[in-house]
Amino acid sequence: MYNILSGLRVIEAASFVAGPSGGLYLAQMGAQVIRIDQLGGGPDFRRWPLTPAGDSLYWEGLNKGKQSVAIDLTRAEGRELAVALAAAPGDNAGLFLTNFPVAGFLSHAALAARRADIITLRIMGWADGSPALDYTVNAAVGVPDMTGPAGDTHPVNHVLPAWDLLGGAWAAFAVTAALLRRRTSGEGAEIRVPLSDLAATSLGHMGFVAEALTQGDRGRMGNDLYGAFGRDFALADGARLYVVAITPRQWRGLLAALELADGICAIEAATGADFAADEGARFTHRAALFPLFEAAFGAAVLADLAPRLDAAGVTWGPYQTLAHAVQHDARLFTGNPQFETISHPSGLTYPASGPAATLAGEARGPQQPAPRLGADTDAVLADVLGLDCGAIGRLHDAGLVA
Repeated sequence: MYNILSGLRVIEAASFVAGPSGGLYLAQMGAQVIRIDQLGGGPDFRRWPLTPAGDSLYWEGLNKGKQSVAIDLTRAEGRELAVALAAAPGDNAGLFLTNFPVAGFLSHAALAARRADIITLRIMGWADGSPALDYTVNAAVGVPDMTGPAGDTHPVNHVLPAWDLLGGAWAAFAVTAALLRRRTSGEGAEIRVPLSDLAATSLGHMGFVAEALTQGDRGRMGNDLYGAFGRDFALADGARLYVVAITPRQWRGLLAALELADGICAIEAATGADFAADEGARFTHRAALFPLFEAAFGAAVLADLAPRLDAAGVTWGPYQTLAHAVQHDARLFTGNPQFETISHPSGLTYPASGPAATLAGEARGPQQPAPRLGADTDAVLADVLGLDCGAIGRLHDAGLVA
C-alpha cells in the first residue's frame, strides 16, 4: 500500500473483475474506496475459487483494502442511501466506480442531479449497453481463433480475463485523469469503459486490425512467437523452457550458449537470410531453424544449461505450475516484497499481493485485507453522510442496512 492518493474517496458499486480491480488499484495507492454491497453480498460474493467453508478467495482478493457498506438496494430507501453516498460532498469525493447499467437509479444523470461535478466511471460489456463478459468479447474479436495448436479448429479462450484486467487499469487511470481536470475546470465527467472497446482498440494499437484488413486472419502457430524467434523446447531431464530471441544480442547469446553458430551459418547460406540482423527472417525460416534448437535443447539438462543461458544474456523462462511457483519461486512469490502474509476474512492466512507498481525509494505500507461484508456500514454512514447513532439505528431496525 502507498499513500499518494490519500484523501481521495471513491464509492464503488461493482462486481466481478473489471470494476473491483479498478477500485483495488486506487485503494492500493491510498484512496479510501467504499464498496456499496447488497445485503448478503452481490453476484460475485460466493464466486469460485471457494474455501472449504464457502468463502470466496476471488472476492477477498479483489477487495483488499476497501470498506464495505451493506445496503438493501431492492428498496427505494436503500437506493436513496446509495445515491447519497456516491454524490456526497467534498473536493476529493464525488468519484463513483460501477458496472451497474447505464440507466437506473445509479445513472450518471441521476447522480449529476445531486452533484453536478460528479465523476462516474462505468464498466460495460458492449458500448451499446448489451451485456457481455470478457470471454464473450474475446470470442467476438477473434483472438481464440488465433490461439492454440496449429491445424486445430477449436477456439481457445485464454484462462486470464485480459479485457477485464485492462478495464480495471483503465478505470483507475481515467478516474484520476478526470479528477485532475475537475480541479482546474470544475467539470464532472461521465466515463464509459466497455470491454468491447478495450478489446477492439487494443487489437488496433498492436496492428492486428490492419493485419486482418490487409492480409486476412492470422493462422494458428501453437507456441511460436509471431514475427520473431520464440518457442518452447523440451530438455533431456523433462524440463521445458520458453526461449525468445528478438534483439541481435539475444540471438547471438542464444547461439553461443547452445554452440549453434556453425549450423546457423549453413542455413543462412542456403536461404540468403541474415538472422542476426533480421528478426523477421528468424520467424520466416523457423521450420529450418527449430530442428537445430530442438536437438540442442533435447541433449541438455536444466542444471547445466541455465547458467549458460544466463551468462549469455538469453531471455528464457521455465514452464512451471502455479502451485510450484507460489511455494518455490522467490522472484515471483516467496521472496517478492509485493506479497505479505496476512489474515483474511475467510479465516485463512496466506500471502496478499500489493500494488504492482513500486515507488522506488518509498516504503510500502502494510497490506490490508478485504472487509467483512458491511463491516464499515455504521462508520461510513456517520462520516460520509453525517448520520447520528439514532438515525443509523433506525436504518438497522428497518432492515435497510447491515
